[in-house]
Amino acid sequence: MNLRRSLGGLPSSLLGLVRTRLELVSIEAAEEKSRLLVLLGLAAAALLFLTLALLVFTAAVAVAFWPTEHRYIALICLGGLYAAVGLALLYKVRRELADRPMPFAATLDVLERDVAALERAGRSEAGPAGQET
Repeated sequence: MNLRRSLGGLPSSLLGLVRTRLELVSIEAAEEKSRLLVLLGLAAAALLFLTLALLVFTAAVAVAFWPTEHRYIALICLGGLYAAVGLALLYKVRRELADRPMPFAATLDVLERDVAALERAGRSEAGPAGQET
């Protein structure tokens, strides 16, 4: 009788567990989406203003050095500086993508703990000689 009652509540318990885990996944997905949108907006704005500043700075240096014989050296140095900064930023983006934890890591961790708990419960139900208690 006790075993039948336990087995009768198993489907509802499993459905509750699955529902809770799906809610966790949806919450993490929503957080990841909003974080990504904010980052993309900030990155686009920063890129726009940095590009404008770079254009104004380059024009100012070109105008300042144009009447001299060092105009080409100044423009080559600016180009090298821009290339170095661009490469450094690409390296940072690559490193950030590689070091970032996997999305939904918390959900996967909870699911792994659920599986381990279910395995432990299954072993304790079987008893020492494989008989149900």
